Amino acid sequence: MLLTVVVQTSETVSATRSRKAKIEALATLLSACAPDEVATAVCLLTGEPRQGRIGVGWSTLSAVRSRVGGAPDGPPVTVAELDDALDRIAATIGPGSAAARQAILGDLFARSTPAEADFVVRLLTGELRQGALAGLMADAIAYAARVPADTVRRAAMLGGDLADTARRALEGGEQSLAEVHLEVLRPVQPMLAASAATVAEALAATGPASVEWKLDGARIQLHRDGDDVRVFTRNLNDVTDRLPEVVEVACTFAARAFVLDGETIGLADDALPRRFQDTMSRFGRDDAASHSLTLTAFFFDVLHLDGDDLLDRPLRDRAAILSGLVGPWRVPAVETDDTVVAEEFLADALATGHEGVMVKALDARYDAGRRGASWRKVKPVRTLDLVVLAAEWGHGRRRGWLSNLHLGARDGDTDQFVMVGKTFKGLTDEVLTWQTARLQELASRRDDAVVYVRPELVVEIALDGVQASTRYPGGVALRFARVRAYRPDKSAADADTMDSVRALLAP
Repeated sequence: MLLTVVVQTSETVSATRSRKAKIEALATLLSACAPDEVATAVCLLTGEPRQGRIGVGWSTLSAVRSRVGGAPDGPPVTVAELDDALDRIAATIGPGSAAARQAILGDLFARSTPAEADFVVRLLTGELRQGALAGLMADAIAYAARVPADTVRRAAMLGGDLADTARRALEGGEQSLAEVHLEVLRPVQPMLAASAATVAEALAATGPASVEWKLDGARIQLHRDGDDVRVFTRNLNDVTDRLPEVVEVACTFAARAFVLDGETIGLADDALPRRFQDTMSRFGRDDAASHSLTLTAFFFDVLHLDGDDLLDRPLRDRAAILSGLVGPWRVPAVETDDTVVAEEFLADALATGHEGVMVKALDARYDAGRRGASWRKVKPVRTLDLVVLAAEWGHGRRRGWLSNLHLGARDGDTDQFVMVGKTFKGLTDEVLTWQTARLQELASRRDDAVVYVRPELVVEIALDGVQASTRYPGGVALRFARVRAYRPDKSAADADTMDSVRALLAP
């Protein structure tokens, strides 16, 4: 397949607001791929090259593109040739590697159209990468292979590889997808929660539920197979070396193999939770073992135990198994359908310094990677996870810092990000310094006052509510928004949707 076909499909997907049209365009391309091209095409179109980050930055790309001009010189570039070029670049290290990488890219760009070269640049700088595209691609795979979308999603979540899922679907259909099972030491996409304004509202949606403290920590997934232990983030990154205390706890549990879902959090000497920023600072350090803050792990679900996959068992069964396995490391919980009992439990959680409760239907299975009505989070302080779209240069004592953030929510229909407000509140000097550097790394364009960035950074925003407004494209505006914390543990695909924002509008 020619690269130009992939580029044209990418442009079509970007140009239309119709989710149906996006899916049909992606499915048409997948159907036209040769079997050995499917996985590569999926990686390219979701902005996640098979090779991952290969160390090519703007300086290398700019140097190459400045020497390329005019009509393409040579045969058109194929998908396989681009993939091979990225393999060679990834393998080029050591002295002279910069020049060698430029030579590989130069040869590629010399045969590329301007649109193809632009596509490769955006692919290598992360500008194409947008987690929301994975959901579109899963639906497109199902459409092209004529298999149920839920079957595709389940295989992708359990296998952790959307490209391999596409290959399976198009080659072997539903039977091949059904062969994908949970594997210990291979991370699983975590189940996600919707929001509810009150405990009563949450219970009305779930029925009898496990009401659990909602810890303000970092989501983790703990795997153990004999003496081999792995800890993954909610984004499936391996952080085992950063959390030796979690590994130590895992080795005390009386089982040979298991997969647990949980949270790690920093606790003060009085057992009250430390600030989320403190937890994330410790969580993100490579020299974690030498850091003074110890992180404690608590668990709220079990997905596998000694050869048995538990995903499809109801939560009431998984909760009993979990308690027997982890004992005091279980997140505090109460099973009830009584609003009074649940409200009292929420009050205890808040009094202990946590941010609210989770309300989870006792008859629900574990839907890896899905956000639905079975899990509801209740937090008295209203918060939204939004994506930074741009930032304005500050004035006065904030001169020289990027300060006023432009905030966006995800449109569930188009998978684009829609601006819903701005804020410069809640930012410490330390955060401003980090934010200014990081946002410039993500810059896609800029003018004298504003730096526009790729939609990758998620920030948790506290707010007093939402009001209808024509000021922003989303038709709403945040009231008294302030930054609570950046969420490096979340991707843009985890951001709240426009529906979640509009749900906060006063009746």
